[in-house]
Amino acid sequence: MIQFAIDTDEMLHEQRAFGAHGVLEVELLPATDEFMEETEIWYIEMQTPIGLVVVTSDGDAVTGLYMESHKHRPVNRDYWIHDVREEIAVLRAAKLQLAEYFAGERTEFDLPLAATGSDVQKVVWRELSNIPYGETRSYGEIARIIGKPKASRAVGSANGRNPISIIVPCHRVIGADGSLTGFGGGIERKQWLLAHEAKVAGTAQLMSMQTPR
Repeated sequence: MIQFAIDTDEMLHEQRAFGAHGVLEVELLPATDEFMEETEIWYIEMQTPIGLVVVTSDGDAVTGLYMESHKHRPVNRDYWIHDVREEIAVLRAAKLQLAEYFAGERTEFDLPLAATGSDVQKVVWRELSNIPYGETRSYGEIARIIGKPKASRAVGSANGRNPISIIVPCHRVIGADGSLTGFGGGIERKQWLLAHEAKVAGTAQLMSMQTPR
């Protein structure tokens, strides 16, 4: 099961106001250096079927997973340390589990996570982690599940700001009409991930049906 570490530091401002229908509307504004803590971040790089992936950690938990040309990839990497010898245990575990995921041998991740974001974002990210492997949800469905049925745009914004892609499966959120819509790592990668999971889930189901009871 994925666990989020509680972190009160926020990388984004939140502006809340009640709309005409009494629905809480949330506008997420880009973070500035004023709100970013200068801490050491360890990272590893690994080649995957969707290209180079960078996984970051504070030493105890996974803090990020970014793909090449990732839309919201951190710009300031002055405090990043390349874990060349793979000394950070959680990064070794993440690398192993990701390799298993891409090989079709893992459908759930079991890693400590410490995603930095606003309270609203964390609510959305926790719900993303509940979307089963091989399935999808729409932004509207996520909004209804968290009790804000008219907050699809806020859900979409939080989904796009998810710093731990794949492990927190923001790629499983699609448009109400079934369209893939935006993805920080690119639509092509989102399409690959969904096709990969559908194939593995279908194969697993077929094997389950064929296994003697």
